[in-house]
Amino acid sequence: MAIRLVGVVFYYLGCLQLGIMLGREGLVIKGSDTLGAKMVPMLAEAFKRQHPEIHFEIAAEGSTSGIAALIDGTCNIAMSSRTVKAQEESVAMGKGVTFYPIVVAYDAMCVIVNVDNPITALRVRDVEGIFTGDIKDWSLIGGRRGRISVYTRNTSSGTYQDWKELAMRKRDYALHSQKLAGNEQIAAEVARNPHGIGYVGMAYVNLPGVRTISVVRGDGIRIEPTLEDIQKGRWPYARATYFYTNGEPKGTVRRFVEFVLSPTGQRIVEIAGFVPARTSR
Repeated sequence: MAIRLVGVVFYYLGCLQLGIMLGREGLVIKGSDTLGAKMVPMLAEAFKRQHPEIHFEIAAEGSTSGIAALIDGTCNIAMSSRTVKAQEESVAMGKGVTFYPIVVAYDAMCVIVNVDNPITALRVRDVEGIFTGDIKDWSLIGGRRGRISVYTRNTSSGTYQDWKELAMRKRDYALHSQKLAGNEQIAAEVARNPHGIGYVGMAYVNLPGVRTISVVRGDGIRIEPTLEDIQKGRWPYARATYFYTNGEPKGTVRRFVEFVLSPTGQRIVEIAGFVPARTSR
């Protein structure tokens, strides 16, 4: 009973904090590192140039944390690189929160290796084998001998779950895989380690020391993570990314969402390295 009371108190304190923020014409946005590290701050800056009275608070700590914050009433918008789970829907319903999903961009998860790695393409089944731990040495798939170092996102990340579903047929990650907080951390580790491999969002493939590799599908066709292949659904590791609000957005939240989906906002989405959700510009 005491624990429940404490939870209720924190919930209303969160609502009070959010209400204060809203009173200052502010937006609190929490969630996905994929969206919050680069794209959403760029959108917020552009929106502020039109509406300097608006204050933003952006925390990129993973999709799960953002959805939890929306349920607890401590953010206006939850950024997420995955859809909400049934368990989250149930908890939200218990607190009177109704998720309203908005697709803001499409993203492609890309496989990256060290620039000195001679491998240029991997079969889809080899990607699965590497990240599940079935394949542990580069020499088994045509590379130089050396134990493969696997870098993944941490468990609070929506990307962590999406990769399991899209690339690993929902199998468990290799026991020796190393879990990191964000795309930039994965790229940095792969850049330092010639035996490293990881996955990052499309916005992070051009970081120094790494390069992307092509994927060979089961039908033998080699695919590159290009905008055209992503939009046409040919890239096997593409996904939608979302804003979630509590019910249909209103007021300042609605104005920001409309800006994000406008031609100007979707152009910023593209500049940030994502595929626009709206193609008519």
